[in-house]
Amino acid sequence: MERVAKKSKLSGREQECNSMSKSISQIEFLREHAKQASQKAYAPYSQFHVGAALLMRSGEVVTGCNVENASYGLSNCAERTAVFNAVAQGYDPADIAAVAIYTATEKACAPCGACRQVLAEFLQPGTMISSTSERQLRQWSIEELLPDGFEFDIEAYRKPL
Repeated sequence: MERVAKKSKLSGREQECNSMSKSISQIEFLREHAKQASQKAYAPYSQFHVGAALLMRSGEVVTGCNVENASYGLSNCAERTAVFNAVAQGYDPADIAAVAIYTATEKACAPCGACRQVLAEFLQPGTMISSTSERQLRQWSIEELLPDGFEFDIEAYRKPL
């Protein structure tokens, strides 16, 4: 009880800093899960190991890593692997609260076009995507990553003419 009373007395700037601190610790938490997932990547061709972690609204984390194939177009990125893994485990994609990506590089990498489209279909508007590396953090909403993504209205398609 006392803790709540103290929080309510914080100034607007203090509340904003407190919120940012929670956000940063969430990113660090997800980054660690994504980093661990990257160590499981199958990347014999590119040697580019990527991990992704999804924070579900329940607090659970679902991860994925990139899996390459000699026929490069059949490879799967970490972001898509994580989303498909969540769906396969029975999660409702609407329950994805945040996404973190990790690469063991100097610069944080943005998701590829295919991953952007998959994320746009499965994430709720405004969901934050954080890309992390050894030295950098970059963040976007899905709308910023893919401002005019492909949309398909299945219900309109199914309606008889």
